[in-house]
Amino acid sequence: MADCLASAGGLSRRFLLSGAAALALTGVAACGRKDEAAKAPEAPPKPAGPAEGSLEWAVQGSWRSAQDKARDAFRHPMETLRFFGLQPRMTVVEFWPGSGWYTEILAPYLAKGAGTYVAALFPEGPTADPAQAVLNAAFRTRFSSDKKLYGEPQFTVFGAGSGPVTAAAGTAELCLFMRTLHGWMAAGIVEKAFSDAFAALRPGGILGIEQHRLSPEEDQDPVAANGYVQEAFVRQLAAEAGFVFVAASEINANEADTKDHPFGVDTLAPTRLTAPRGEPADPAFDRSKYEAIGESDRMTLKFRKPE
Repeated sequence: MADCLASAGGLSRRFLLSGAAALALTGVAACGRKDEAAKAPEAPPKPAGPAEGSLEWAVQGSWRSAQDKARDAFRHPMETLRFFGLQPRMTVVEFWPGSGWYTEILAPYLAKGAGTYVAALFPEGPTADPAQAVLNAAFRTRFSSDKKLYGEPQFTVFGAGSGPVTAAAGTAELCLFMRTLHGWMAAGIVEKAFSDAFAALRPGGILGIEQHRLSPEEDQDPVAANGYVQEAFVRQLAAEAGFVFVAASEINANEADTKDHPFGVDTLAPTRLTAPRGEPADPAFDRSKYEAIGESDRMTLKFRKPE
């Protein structure tokens, strides 16, 4: 009996010893795993800001000046371009892009997305307006100088005697008229602009328009000398060219704009005239009222070329 107890005691001690050893080994293994975890490389940090190639990325682009970005509060480029249905693989034609405020968003976005940006510039040649010729030259130089950022924009012209704005008719998915209708009305080529855009677009393509908006109770000046145009008149021009109205947005509305400024819409930012165009600036002109308004009240309209 004593031998049996002794044997049992020995087994018990060996069992306890084995258990303790197992616990010790488990602890060592766990410690090793903690050490390994501590030594494991950390996951790379996620890049700050929007994904490269996205519309957000293009709007927030570091290449855009602080002055241009400040206008986003009035021009709402993200919301406006989304309203028009911009997509990265589109062929987009912008008529009279001026100095390139929208181009510096559109060209990088389309370059990253395998799309095509086409600028229909001011008329060129011996009879061209000298100021417009300077703008055209600066535009071509700027947007041809950095292929990594802007891709390879295409350049055409639009004017009274210009031909098609795209190399092949019916190939564009989106045409843009951004605050340009009043200039074309003054030049007598507004109907041609709608006709040329219609010819450039594929069936189902979109015409997007942003324009200073005249109050509906006001009479429409045929040459829009103050820069403001009635929405009903724009819709009529589009319909006569064959477009179908899709939608209107108040993205770029500004109820503070009284539209009765001494030098028309150019009294407001960003032009900020203080004297009639072509005359020296008036240093005594009080701009406080107009700075409080900001930029103009604008219609934002979307039309479609029928399938």
